[in-house]
Amino acid sequence: MKFIRVNLTAKSIETQDVPQEYAGLGGRALTSCLINSEVPAACDPLGAENKLVFAPGYLSGTPLVNTSRLSIGAKSPLTGGIKESNVGGTAAAALANLAITALIVEGQAAEGAYYFLNVDGDGEASLLDAGECKGMRTYALVEKLTEEFGDKKSITCIGPAGELHLTAASIQTTDLDGRPCRAAGRGGLGAVMGSKGLKALIVERSGKSADALADAGEFKEAAKAYAKAVRADEFSGEIMGELGTAAFVEPINAVGAFPTRNAREGQFEHASKISGENMAKIIKERGGKTTHKGCAQCIIDCSNEYVDADGKYVTSSLEYETIWSMGGMIGNGDLDAVARLDFLCDDIGLDTISTGVAIAVAMDAGYKEFGDGQAAIAMVEEVAAGTEIGKLIGNGPAAVGRHFKHDRVPVMKGQSMAAYDPRAIQGMAVTYATSPMGGDHTAGWVVDQNLEEFGGTLDRFSAEGQVEASRDTQIHMAAVDSVGICDFAQSGLASPEGIANVYKMVAAKSGKPFGEEDWTAMGTRTLKAEREFNRNAGFTSKDDRLPKMFYEEPLPPTNKVVVISDEQMDSTFDF
Repeated sequence: MKFIRVNLTAKSIETQDVPQEYAGLGGRALTSCLINSEVPAACDPLGAENKLVFAPGYLSGTPLVNTSRLSIGAKSPLTGGIKESNVGGTAAAALANLAITALIVEGQAAEGAYYFLNVDGDGEASLLDAGECKGMRTYALVEKLTEEFGDKKSITCIGPAGELHLTAASIQTTDLDGRPCRAAGRGGLGAVMGSKGLKALIVERSGKSADALADAGEFKEAAKAYAKAVRADEFSGEIMGELGTAAFVEPINAVGAFPTRNAREGQFEHASKISGENMAKIIKERGGKTTHKGCAQCIIDCSNEYVDADGKYVTSSLEYETIWSMGGMIGNGDLDAVARLDFLCDDIGLDTISTGVAIAVAMDAGYKEFGDGQAAIAMVEEVAAGTEIGKLIGNGPAAVGRHFKHDRVPVMKGQSMAAYDPRAIQGMAVTYATSPMGGDHTAGWVVDQNLEEFGGTLDRFSAEGQVEASRDTQIHMAAVDSVGICDFAQSGLASPEGIANVYKMVAAKSGKPFGEEDWTAMGTRTLKAEREFNRNAGFTSKDDRLPKMFYEEPLPPTNKVVVISDEQMDSTFDF
């Protein structure tokens, strides 16, 4: 268990044992606690005082399935608050198998200088000049680095958007096929990586020095039971492998919660054209892959490979949030255009959610017509070109709204909402407003608790029970993101026996007792650190609100507005 600290001002690298204050932490708990402790909350997020932390989950690098989840933390240039952006692929497993608990990037390279950070099979890190790769898009960059370093590397990198310090810039990382198609998209952390002068992190994937398990037998027994539950579940064991996250398009649209044309409507008339079912049909007809293993140790295989009419690769993986942001949100029913936009965002290094919503705001303001997929493609290309409109799109929806003096901008703390309209699912209003991360759906996804179709029992149009549901889910998800379990493998912990197996595995790794109270304490500690950082950065309760459009504009076809009061929002975190 070790930290690797890389100072790009001094061009120095230091390896240290994990400090006692961070013992037993991984993933989001580690990135958030470290950022809160070591980064001045008032600092310039693109300055030398900010830090960029890469931390695999606490259970990454163990025999447990679906644990190659990497948390990347920093002060966000998009929100001005703390940010943890979570990504799959191969990076978390690669770092954990080298016993690297966190890689911490500090300081700032000289202006115009770029470096690669290479971590070899012994876990030794070195800085290499990356000047000749400045300006490269991610696919070309990964191809070049693979030729130079071999195909047994995990590569985490930025594209032109990160180099331009655009606040919707993502950090891309490679999947099992070596494509940079997995994104730590939210919060603009690609801009932080670019400001540091770090073009790519290159990590050997064949490491054999993962942290020892205190009780390997107990761990493997619990891990086996967990995997069995994931496979047995209909959603994770069958539906996800066939349709992936795109399976959500039809049911969310059916209940009127699919934000359409910059959230002017809750249903998209062309949803069937961009649905998971139609996507699977197109992929099969063209010879692509509806089922694809994108992340290390995955047994769900929810990824896909979308191909064009000639069977040529376009993108992987085409997922629900992107289908929404580049589809319904901009009124685009052309799945080929959605796939092209997904590829461009991965290649340029952009968050598909923020970028799609930025395009939607521009269209809503009259810059282009809703439904024009080709215009959207041209706008994303402008980002890489660094034009005025390109920089606006690359800085996210709030920047677009300010430029066009348009007030229908669906952002919370500067970060755009996701693919569930809070007027149709009131619990998501609480999560969007109160999450320390801004408009983040994964921070507290309470859709299942609100929709009868998913087994929910809450009245989705009522405030009753929504604060409690969001609070409990946010605490739980902070813990999930800390141990590094994939969101879609939570079927393994859905039952009392399942979550007990997670407790057993944490204890079997650490050698210390771990139970329900410890799980809740981990999530609560993480949220407390994040909220403390944000308060120190100047955030107040007024930042835990939604834009007025959600309170004042009824959403067709349900014609509902958000009914959660300010007082109820402020009661969410009573600790």
